[in-house]
Amino acid sequence: MHELSIAGSILDTVEAESARRPGMRVVKVGVRVGELSGVNAEALQFGFEALVKGTHLDPLALEIEQVPLGHRCSVCAHLFSAQDEVSRCPLCASPEILLVGGDDLHLAYLEVEDR
Repeated sequence: MHELSIAGSILDTVEAESARRPGMRVVKVGVRVGELSGVNAEALQFGFEALVKGTHLDPLALEIEQVPLGHRCSVCAHLFSAQDEVSRCPLCASPEILLVGGDDLHLAYLEVEDR
């Protein structure tokens, strides 16, 4: 389960940011998970909660945003997302389509509050 190591890396980032900001406490972490990233959102949530429970970070929350596939047309540069495999640009009907997103994992934000 590589989601557990991802959750651990997220918590390492939270710890580092907490150390940089004395007097602030991270209360929520937001991540964006691409459809093709290979990350199971439910397993990531479960692993995160298991690692946080009973620690000084408890009740730190994890918010996961699922990101669909992103495409760009090579002809007209139109950017669009689609749930299924796309064969043509919806704007100009060109078949020259590039995958430009949806295979990534990003730490989107940390929500903090004063202690």
